Amino acid sequence: MTQRILVIKLAALGDVVQAFGPFAAIRAHHPAAEITLLTTPPYAALLARSPWFDRIWADGRPAWHELPALWRLARRLRGAGFARVYDLQTSSRSSRYRRLVGSGAEWSGIARGASHPHANPLRDFMHTAERQREQLEMAGITEFPPPAIGWLDEDVSGLGLPPRFALLVPGASATRPGKRWPAERFGALAAGLDLPAVILGAAAERPLAAAIRRVAPQAIDLTGRTSFAAIGAVARQAAYAVGNDTGPTHLIAATGCPTLALFGPESDPALCAPRGRAVAVLRHADLAALEVTAVRGALAALLTP
Repeated sequence: MTQRILVIKLAALGDVVQAFGPFAAIRAHHPAAEITLLTTPPYAALLARSPWFDRIWADGRPAWHELPALWRLARRLRGAGFARVYDLQTSSRSSRYRRLVGSGAEWSGIARGASHPHANPLRDFMHTAERQREQLEMAGITEFPPPAIGWLDEDVSGLGLPPRFALLVPGASATRPGKRWPAERFGALAAGLDLPAVILGAAAERPLAAAIRRVAPQAIDLTGRTSFAAIGAVARQAAYAVGNDTGPTHLIAATGCPTLALFGPESDPALCAPRGRAVAVLRHADLAALEVTAVRGALAALLTP
């Protein structure tokens, strides 16, 4: 009988990207299992492209007041017959799902009564990548192959990209403005580059792109025009990228594109810096006051062989 495995990863994009390694390790450890990912709609289409899951469930975070949706999820989890669950979200919400899955399933995570708990009291002080790896090690996973991400691709021939360009990611959470280096400074950086700048972001970040283009009119605005997979394809063609601590920056770094990530006081790179082949972090106590010259210097150091 085929073993059924559940992996839980609900959000956010940066955390999803940093789970690529754990996803690959789980698949390698259970090569013949039927593996289901429980996630949320923004990431379902992206992860459906990956080689790690047999099915994707996108209904992983119904509002607590939506009782019919909660009931449907509970019935779905209870009836699936999962033998083991890897909770990579490790939140209070995902831990509650242990009751919905049923006590017969092995559980890797922090839920009370877990058969394979991540029993490290310092887990909250670990970088996401190391924390998840240690969690899986405590569940018996010992091999961690590099995650293949060739699937993170899309036809971007219609975007009109120049032969050589830099990527700029000026957005970040709208509720945390302290995570955003000012768009005008991104513009000043773009204006001084020796190659065109391409601006990535969601449609809601078009005003940031407009502010950059007022300073650097040669910059190309792709905000609202790229899926997550397309960001991966664009990143593979880019010479390098500069971005705030936001999901697309993590995605770009994961492709191997040389990436400079800008951090302010609202997030700690020791816990959540992007990972990739060539990543540098520049942190400033007041991100709005970070000078363009400092970013240029950090970028030059990143690109120096």
